[in-house]
Order: sequence, then structure tokens, then C-alpha cells
Amino acid sequence: MRPIIDQLNHGLGLLRSLVIYRRPGRQRALRQLYSEFVGPGDLVFDIGAHLGDRSSAFSALGARVVAVEPQPRLLCWLRWLTRHQPGVVCLSLAVGRAPGNAELALSLRNPAVASLDSRWREHLRTTTAGFRHVRWEDSVTVPVTTLDELIWQYGRPGFCKIDVEGFEAEVLAGLSQPLPALSFEFVNGTLDRALRCLKELDLLGQYEFNVIAGEQRRFIWVSWRNPESLRHWLAAGADGFASGDIYARLLV
Repeated sequence: MRPIIDQLNHGLGLLRSLVIYRRPGRQRALRQLYSEFVGPGDLVFDIGAHLGDRSSAFSALGARVVAVEPQPRLLCWLRWLTRHQPGVVCLSLAVGRAPGNAELALSLRNPAVASLDSRWREHLRTTTAGFRHVRWEDSVTVPVTTLDELIWQYGRPGFCKIDVEGFEAEVLAGLSQPLPALSFEFVNGTLDRALRCLKELDLLGQYEFNVIAGEQRRFIWVSWRNPESLRHWLAAGADGFASGDIYARLLV
């Protein structure tokens, strides 16, 4: 009986992700957003590619894309959904501080929250209303690489999107050179992870920052902000946003 229930939960989780991330009209908005960072011939890393909605947008803008997704079942869908898009390479890997292997916790009904960070999962379950009913009922051992290794193999990306459910700072810890632009996710309740990301970026170069709340497609600030301003914003609770993405661009 259990395998049948797991299959049902997996199907419901996949359907949920398809509705959220592959709904009509989403690609146009993503292309408009990323056109500021990505152009024809650019190389982009999509770390935590999920079902490849952003990989598809990057490809449509003319970029070569390295899409990294450690969930075996999602990887099959990622490859199928991007099969007609030129220049998209899909890799069955996680990304972290150092190469090796790690245990990835899976939520069958919420595949978008698969995570390598056990403290992040436990903290959100006990402190954040939106996560109290999330269950990570399965796990899989996955190979881990680093951004430096991906750069050695594929080249230095002009843009890198990082969405790995609490593990973003660990991903940045495996990078030893500045990138022109990147984004990383933040979740209210674990804003310390975003502050750790800022520390990692401080070691690489001088960046300025902006924020997109949730699944919106507009930056919340007209002018980009310096690291100290972003730290104050995060320390003050990030305006109460439940989650979003922080964008960083390198100052020349």
C-alpha cells in the first residue's frame, strides 16, 4: 500500500510544480526579467533547475545553459521539458562547498523544497506557518560538485541562478572567483542563510543588490543597494516577505 501512496503523492507534487512553474504566460515574464542579465551566446548556470522554467527562459534568450538538478525523478522531466531547446545541458548533481556525496531530503508532495540542509528544514517546520505541514518523507544520496568544478568544465557563466532550499551559502562557498551576476533564494524564518550568502560574496568582489519578492517579476527597489543596506533590510525582517530572490551584480 505504501508504494501506491508514495506514487500518488509524487504525482500530485509533480502536478503542483507543473501548474506553478509551467503555467501559460510565465515564460514571457521570465524572459523579460532575465533579459537584463542574459543575452545571445552567454553561459548561464541554473543551480536547482527543478522543472526548468528558468532554463527554458535562458535558452529562449539565446544562452547556453547548464541546468543542475539532483532529484532523479525531476531530472527526467527536466530533460523532457527542455528537449527541444538548444544549448541546455541537464546534470544529475547537487552543488556545494566541496565535491562528494550528500543526503538529499525529498518531499513527495512538494518537490520544490527538496533540501540538503537538515537544520533549515527543521527550523522552518517549527517556526514558519507555510512549512508546518510539509513532510520530507524520503531521501536519496546524490553526488555533489562545486561551482568551481562546473566552471572548469563548462566555463565562467555570465549569470548564475541558485535556488537550493537553504543550501545557497554552501553553493557560494564552492566558488573562488566573482561572477558578473547571480541570484539566490531567501526564505523568511531562515534569513541567516541569506546573510551567510552575503559574507561569501564579500570575499569574491564588490556587488550591489536588489530583491524580487516571491514569484513576482519586478524588483522592489528602484535603485540597487550596497551590501550594508541589504544586511540591514534582512536583519529587520525583509519587509515581512515570505520568500524571494536576491539579485547581485558585480561592480566593475
